[in-house]
Amino acid sequence: MVTARYRPPVYLATRLVIMYARCGALDDARNVLDGMPERNVVSWTAMISGYSQSSRHAEALELFTRMLRAGCKPNEFTFATVLTSCSGPQSIHQVKQVHSLVAKTNFESHMFVGSSLLDMYAKAGNIQEARRVFDMLPERDTVSCTAIISGYAQLGLDDEALDLFRQLYSAGMQCNYVTFTTLLTSLSGLASLDYGKQVHGLILRKELPFFVVLQNSLIDMYSKCGKLLYSRRVFDHMPQRSTISWNAMLMGYGRHGIGHEVVQLFRTMTEEVKPDSVTLLAVLSGCSHGGLVDEGLDIFDLIVKEQNAVLSIGHYGCVIDLLGRSGRLQKALDLIQDMPFEPTPAIWGSLLGACRVHVNVSVGEVVAQKLLDMEPGNAGNYVILSNIYAAAGMWKDVFRVRNLMLEKTVTKEPGQSWIILDKVIHTFRSSDRFHPRKKDIDAKIKEIYVDIKAAGFVPNLSCVLHDVDDEQKERMLLGHSEKLAVTFGLMNTPPGLTIRVMKNLRICVDCHNFAKFVSKIYGREISLRDKNRFHLLTDGACTCGDYW
Repeated sequence: MVTARYRPPVYLATRLVIMYARCGALDDARNVLDGMPERNVVSWTAMISGYSQSSRHAEALELFTRMLRAGCKPNEFTFATVLTSCSGPQSIHQVKQVHSLVAKTNFESHMFVGSSLLDMYAKAGNIQEARRVFDMLPERDTVSCTAIISGYAQLGLDDEALDLFRQLYSAGMQCNYVTFTTLLTSLSGLASLDYGKQVHGLILRKELPFFVVLQNSLIDMYSKCGKLLYSRRVFDHMPQRSTISWNAMLMGYGRHGIGHEVVQLFRTMTEEVKPDSVTLLAVLSGCSHGGLVDEGLDIFDLIVKEQNAVLSIGHYGCVIDLLGRSGRLQKALDLIQDMPFEPTPAIWGSLLGACRVHVNVSVGEVVAQKLLDMEPGNAGNYVILSNIYAAAGMWKDVFRVRNLMLEKTVTKEPGQSWIILDKVIHTFRSSDRFHPRKKDIDAKIKEIYVDIKAAGFVPNLSCVLHDVDDEQKERMLLGHSEKLAVTFGLMNTPPGLTIRVMKNLRICVDCHNFAKFVSKIYGREISLRDKNRFHLLTDGACTCGDYW
């Protein structure tokens, strides 16, 4: 350590600050900085960078303020460094302050600073300002292009991310593995298999070096597009795998309810790498979605017995789902009340869904009351409680719940489904009256209805909570968005091709049965992704085992 008797020249002291900061010895670096009679922009920036890289963001910002007060002018590296300490939704005020200073010192159009600035705006949730900064850049490199695409993807604006990528790629943008990883995240959100395959092809043609994170994104993208065979092929060909790679594959199987593959892969994994808490969550979730109740409960018991096991509320949520699936609703309720976590709406919602499946009014009422107290404006809870009453034939209670919704002015989120055909997204809303091919769709769905009814399909009228006659209820069920999307897919794809539909809400029981019969009668595989999970319907059966 440098003593007070000897003060090295500025350049040497600056090198010491850089060395200590890079080694993580930040206190030593700060002592050197504070002992310097003169400091230049490099010495200040080195210390700020050390704090920022060690996630000591408050100290980085405080030192930046001291630097300005000392009269030292920041350069492009200072701004880029300090901006990394302004990330997150709570820091938008700090980003704007730094941005103001950047503009005053004419660094706004500097590519290095501009990329950092737009990245911080995106991470703070202000994508409009991020896009404005991006559009002002005189030149755009791979980093800035990737940052803005990533900004859209992080906010769930998947369509916008994909559209921007297409524009930039057509204009000659150079891509790296980070660009493709970001893009695959958006394609996972859209469940766009065609575009996913194209991006995979681009990756192969560019002959990029092996990056685990990129392969993990491919595994995730293919599984979310319903192509687990492709996911497994990528997984099996990886020369090295991280825990995240295993988790991505486990979660892929779990989403599709292939529980036996989850358990088998988990056993293989434990022979090669140590599972983490995400692994255990994926396995328990996979057992739940796959209907492996006993296996899931056994694995949970083993986890609990391990002294160093780190359990989260998510692990308990999976066990509650397992108990609910097996009809042990009172035991699930007891576990919620005894677990070492405060139950969340998601936990109670899982049990309420189980009460709907098993038509358990007594437990359902207890759970629903908890949810109505926690989320008085969530229409989904009222609807599921109404479904329980309707399935039990308790129509007075159905209307009581409906009136309660009216009193509290609770409105149900409109259901919408979409299907991607020839790279065009076709969106359908319940009782859609504005689709350009409405007449053709109506005629086709009536034809399908005749075919599946002849094969034994019976409409589930309890899914309609309006006080109307049965004939009117059937007509209302025909207008559900997922039925319209499946019908449109059947009309516009060749025989044998998988029909892929996405829904913004949980699929209703009647639409699920409708899709099962369509898959059997028309010999089609139907991939239906709703708010809760994936449903892969083949020959009249679904991977969810009719539990979701």
